[in-house]
Amino acid sequence: MQSATQLLATAESIYKVTGPEDIAWFEERFPGDRVLAGSAISEDYSHDEMGTVSRAPDILVKPVSTEEIAAVMAYASSQRLPVVVRGSGTGLVGGCVAIKGGILLDTTLMNHILEVDHENLTVTVEPGVLLMDLAAHVEAQGLFYPPDPGEKSATIAGNISTNAGGMRAVKYGVTRDYVRALTVVLPSGEIVELGSKVVKNSSGYALKDLMIGSEGTLGIITRAVLRLLPLPPKRVSILVPFARMETALETVPKIIQSKVLPTAVEFMERQTILFAEEYLGKRFPDTSAPAYLLLTFDGASQEIIDQSYRTIADLCLACGAQDVLIVDTEERHQSVWNARGTFLEAIKASTTEMDECDVVVPRNRIAEFITFTHELAELLQMRIPSFGHAGDGNLHVYVCRDDLDEATWQAKLSQAFDAMYAKSVAFGGLVSGEHGIGYAKKGYMQNQYGPVQTRLMNDIKAVFDPLNILNPGKICQ
Repeated sequence: MQSATQLLATAESIYKVTGPEDIAWFEERFPGDRVLAGSAISEDYSHDEMGTVSRAPDILVKPVSTEEIAAVMAYASSQRLPVVVRGSGTGLVGGCVAIKGGILLDTTLMNHILEVDHENLTVTVEPGVLLMDLAAHVEAQGLFYPPDPGEKSATIAGNISTNAGGMRAVKYGVTRDYVRALTVVLPSGEIVELGSKVVKNSSGYALKDLMIGSEGTLGIITRAVLRLLPLPPKRVSILVPFARMETALETVPKIIQSKVLPTAVEFMERQTILFAEEYLGKRFPDTSAPAYLLLTFDGASQEIIDQSYRTIADLCLACGAQDVLIVDTEERHQSVWNARGTFLEAIKASTTEMDECDVVVPRNRIAEFITFTHELAELLQMRIPSFGHAGDGNLHVYVCRDDLDEATWQAKLSQAFDAMYAKSVAFGGLVSGEHGIGYAKKGYMQNQYGPVQTRLMNDIKAVFDPLNILNPGKICQ
């Protein structure tokens, strides 16, 4: 008997080559501006934001409804055509790249906020709604969607597919904690409703939760019901400079132990801030120190927030902070956090090519891990800047090519990644904290999880997608 892994590989080996009859099928059912084929497809669709994984699809389709996606999947299933789903393309691991060719579904036209339910504190959205648009829409009504990844132009379905976390995860959790229900199209074309608006559910297997973080390999999300919270009326941030990176990061576990729970605890180094200043053409409030913690506090009253941030400010000063800068106006808040939100793009603009190590380690090992990246940069004679969510141990570490030739770059990149992932495993960490596995990181995940967990993932994949047509070659394959 073949294993699920063997069955998936066999299914992949008999994909149909996309032909004129397939293009004709789509053109008969979709308006001309919603179907493109071959050279008419923009090069942008051949890669994600990182650009390290590249392959153009054969056919690009822009659906506008669940029913259209179901029809596409039924046809793809009958013809053995691979299908990949894409939102804004802001991923960093090749998850939305059609590495086997075939069909690419662009869901950005499905971008409607369908309902805000004030009684149940939920919002119902289509998959192509942007995170920043959702946040603005619900905040105008005094409500709050807590997940806050740095890339605000990402789509909600993309966030769900990678279980994105972001800067407020330390207090509010990650995307999984806010998904109440999903409408999903299976690879067969069947439509299923998973979950509901209810708060509690002990009804059988958690199929909804399997979809969250599955990176479009099990089903296609076409509608989501998301949990909301009342919008906290008050917030304050503090920017805390430290003379040593180690001191800053060693302070983070003490902040968590203090029983004062910040909304966000971010770590950044001076060089990264300077990249952001150059990229934005705007000054950061302070760039004199080698390392910084940026913390935000929110709540129902100014008195509670003031007490919280003062407690943490005193703790930071006692731990060796040089100063505590209060960010207490909306203008200052936007200035600081906008700069934080551009760190990835700023580092990318500073080099010729880069790749990211999105590890998550226990909070008490963050300082050791960042120290290790500095030692590694010195050993390999290359730049490895970093920043990250210090409050939950999720670090974003970037290996920069600069002026290295292709052969040297590939060799050193492999050395750097092997060393960093080995160190994260030694510290009890995991390969990805929020950006997912996709195609680029699957080998590292499989090495860490081993054959049993990889086999279980392939078994699950084979149940949902026995023909292996939906986002093949990603995560566990």
